[in-house]
Amino acid sequence: MDPKKGKFGLFVFLLGLAVASCKVTQPYQSAPVRTDGLYRDASATDTNSLAALRWHELFTDTLLQRLIREGIARNLDLKIAYTRIQQAEAYYRQSLAVFYPALNANVGITESKLSEAQGFGIRNNATQYQLGLTTAWEADIWGRLRANRRASLASLLQSEAGARAVQTGLIASIANYYYRLLALDEQVAITQQTVFNWDTTVTTMRALKESAVVTEAAVVQSESQRYVAEVTIPDLRQSIRETENALSILLGAPPAGIPRSRLDDQRIDSTLQTGVPAQLLANRPDVQQAEQNYRYYFELTNVARAYFYPALTISGTAGFTSLSFVNLFNPISTAASIGAGLAQPIFNQRLNRTRLVVAQAQQQEAALNFQNTLLTAGQEVSDALSLHERALEKMRIRSNQMIALRKSVDYSQELLRNGFANYTEVITARQSLLQAELGSVNDRLQRLQSVVNLYRSLGGGWRP
Repeated sequence: MDPKKGKFGLFVFLLGLAVASCKVTQPYQSAPVRTDGLYRDASATDTNSLAALRWHELFTDTLLQRLIREGIARNLDLKIAYTRIQQAEAYYRQSLAVFYPALNANVGITESKLSEAQGFGIRNNATQYQLGLTTAWEADIWGRLRANRRASLASLLQSEAGARAVQTGLIASIANYYYRLLALDEQVAITQQTVFNWDTTVTTMRALKESAVVTEAAVVQSESQRYVAEVTIPDLRQSIRETENALSILLGAPPAGIPRSRLDDQRIDSTLQTGVPAQLLANRPDVQQAEQNYRYYFELTNVARAYFYPALTISGTAGFTSLSFVNLFNPISTAASIGAGLAQPIFNQRLNRTRLVVAQAQQQEAALNFQNTLLTAGQEVSDALSLHERALEKMRIRSNQMIALRKSVDYSQELLRNGFANYTEVITARQSLLQAELGSVNDRLQRLQSVVNLYRSLGGGWRP
C-alpha cells in the first residue's frame, strides 16, 4: 500500500471524526431565565445601582469599617469558602493535564519455570529483567475531555462566586449587628432617662400629697411605674451582650465587647438606586453561582453524550529486556512498541444511558434553581425597598407623635400641680412617651437595616 495514500486516508478519517464531534457536544447556552418585572412597584430604567459602591463608600463609620475589615480577614466561613476555591482549582488543573500523554516507568523481574525438556528429563528456569517506559494518550475526538475541562472551569467559577456571596452576606450581617448595638445603646439611654424622670415625678407626687392634692395611691403608682421602666434595662443589656457575642463570632474572635459610636452619628445615603433587574446577573454572587452551577451540569451532559462514541487510545512502550542482568543495558536488549486502539461501547449494563438521563435531569434541575435564585433576588430587593419606604413613613408619623406626647406630659404635670388633672393622666402620658421614643429608635434601625439589606440584595459588598 502506498504510504502517502495511507496517511491521506488517516487524515480524512480524523477530519471526519472531528466534524462529527461537533454534533456530539453542544456549545453552551445560558438557561432561559427572565429578569423583567423582578422588582415590585419599580420601573427602574437607570442602570446606576447601589451595588456599584464599594462597602467603605456606603458605610462611612470608621469603627464599622474596621469591624468589616476584621471580618473579611478573619471570618471562618469566608476562609472555608476560600478552601473550596483551592479544591476547585486543583480539579481544574487536573482537567487540563488529561490532554497530555501519561508516562510511567516500570522495573520488573520475571521468574519462569519451564516444563521438563522432552526426552532429557531436565527442568529449566528462566529469569527475565525489564526496565522501560510506557505511555498512553487518548485522542479527544468527541470533545469529552474538553467538555469535562469546561465543567471543571464552571465549578471553579462557581466556588469563586460562592466566596463572594459569603462576603456580601458577612458584610451585611456585621453592619446589621452593629446598627442593632447602636439602637440598643440608645434604648438603654432613653430608659435610664425615663427612670430619672420618674424619680422627679415621684418627688413631685410626694410634694402634692403633702399639699393634699393627690393621695398616697398616686405616689405608689408613680413609684411602681418607675420600676416598670427600670426592670427593662437588664433585658436590654442582655440583648447587647448577646449581640456583641454574635458579632464577635462573625469576626472570627471569642465573645468580647465591640467598640462603637452612636446611632445619631450614622449617615447613610438615602438615594437608593436599584439599577435594572438584568444587572443582578452580573452583580449578585449567588445568582452567578447558580448560573455557573447550570453551566457545570450543561457540560456534564456533553460528557455523557460523548461516552456513546468510540474512544481512540494511542499507547507505546520503550525500554530494555534481557534474560541476563549483565546484558540488560546492551543495545541488543532494547525493545519498543506503539499501538492504537478504538473501543466502542456495545453493552455495558445501561451505564451510558443512565449517565445521560441523570445528567440531563441534573441540568434541568440546575436551570430551575437558577430561575428560583433570580426570583428570590428580586423578592429581596422588593422587600428591602418596601422596608425602607415604610421606615421613612413611620419616622415621619412618629416624629409628630412624640411632639404631641411631650406636650401631653408637660401639660398633664402642670394641670396636676394646679389640681386640674388626675395622676393617672400623667402616668399614661409618660408611658406612651417612653414607648414612642423606643419605637423611634426601632424606626431608625429599620431604615438603616433596610439600606444594608438592599445593598446586599443588589449584590454589593464583594468588590475590593
